[in-house]
Amino acid sequence: MPYLTEIIIIIISYLLGSIPFALLVGKLGYKVDVREHGSGNLGTTNTFRVLGKKAGTIVLLGDMGKGLVAALLPLLFGSEMSLLLAGIPAIIGHSYPIFAKFKGGKSVATSAGILLAAFPWFFVVVVGTFIVTLLISKMVSLSSMAASVVGLVTVVAYGIIAKDWLPLIVIVPLALFIIIKHRSNWQRIRAGTEPKVPLFQKRK
Repeated sequence: MPYLTEIIIIIISYLLGSIPFALLVGKLGYKVDVREHGSGNLGTTNTFRVLGKKAGTIVLLGDMGKGLVAALLPLLFGSEMSLLLAGIPAIIGHSYPIFAKFKGGKSVATSAGILLAAFPWFFVVVVGTFIVTLLISKMVSLSSMAASVVGLVTVVAYGIIAKDWLPLIVIVPLALFIIIKHRSNWQRIRAGTEPKVPLFQKRK
């Protein structure tokens, strides 16, 4: 069957993305369903807010790891499929996980894992922007949007200079998807009600 390997990669990538690390860490380690607290999202940010630094770090590594592994599947299967394209189903899986009633997170950490596998230099640019913005604003949501905007500008410049259009075709929709998923956060930022991560807050 033509493209059978690629179909298998897409399915595995989606299933990897669907692994709800925030839900697993919360229930197994803390007896807490993070969907019932904070923003209700199954992602790194909400885990940090609800369960703290240790749990948030575990979820961050898990979500990044599944994106990284998903993007590397073509190498494992000996396929010529683009690493970027192989990672896209993992992003869909994270946002709409089959293992968690299709209600997941916003795919920032998973996207970072994919970029690490496919374009390490781009990963450094985006993550660097994220970290600097986080240190200044103390808001993960704003940092994610800032990283997405910088990513958009960078990938457009790269596409024009290198005449490599695949990253442009894949990363631009991905960045826009992340920005759109954060629209409620932007409204809270404008209203001054967006919470900050516990990692950077003094505990009362």
